[in-house]
Amino acid sequence: MTDARALGMLGGAFDPVHMGHLRGAIAVREQLGLERVDLLPAAQSPLKAAATVTAADRLAMLEAAVCGVPGLGVDARELNREGPSYTVDTLIELRHEVGDSRPLIWIVGTDILPALPRWSRWRQLLELAHLVIVKRPGADSPPLAVRQWLDQHRVDQNALLAAAAGGVMTLDQPVLDIASSDIRGLLAAGRDPRFLLPEVVMEYIKRHNLFMRDTS
Repeated sequence: MTDARALGMLGGAFDPVHMGHLRGAIAVREQLGLERVDLLPAAQSPLKAAATVTAADRLAMLEAAVCGVPGLGVDARELNREGPSYTVDTLIELRHEVGDSRPLIWIVGTDILPALPRWSRWRQLLELAHLVIVKRPGADSPPLAVRQWLDQHRVDQNALLAAAAGGVMTLDQPVLDIASSDIRGLLAAGRDPRFLLPEVVMEYIKRHNLFMRDTS
C-alpha cells in the first residue's frame, strides 16, 4: 500500500527549468503516490560546467514554475551550502531531518547513470534513500559495476514504499525529450522556445534578458 508520507526529490541545474523536468516530477509523484516531489537546484555540480545564469535567477524561475502546482515544491538547500553540490550530503541532511523511517526517493534519468561512478560516495546513496530511475531517450548504458549494483537492489513499488531506503525501481513513464541546453541554444539564436518551458519562466527570461547569447 502506498505510503503518502514518502518524499521524492529531483536534483539538477535547472538552467532553465523546462516542461521535461516538471512532467517527470509529476509522473513519478502520481505513479508512486508521493506526498510531494521537491526540485533541488544545484549550486555547482562537480561534474558540470558552471550554470549559465546566477543561482538567484535559476531559483526564481523554478519557484515561479512550480507555484500553484499541487505536489511540487522547491528545496534550495544546495544553493545555501558552500562548495560543490554532492547528492550524498543533501541526502544525509534530509535523512537527519525526516528521521529513519520516512521513505526518501531520489529521482534520476537514465542519462545520469553512466556518470554515477564519478559521484561522491555513490554507493552510499541507497543507505539514505531509494533510487527511482526515469527512462530518457538515447541514454547510454551505464558501466557494468553500476548495472550490477542497481540490479542487486531492484524492488517493486510496494517494497519501495514500505522501507525508508535501499531500493531501486525503474519507471516506464513517457518523458518529454527536452534539454536545457537546447533551450539555451534556441534563445541564443533568437529563436522561440515556447511550449518547451512554462510561460511564466519564458516571461522571466525575457524580462531579465537571460540566455540571449551563445554560451556553449
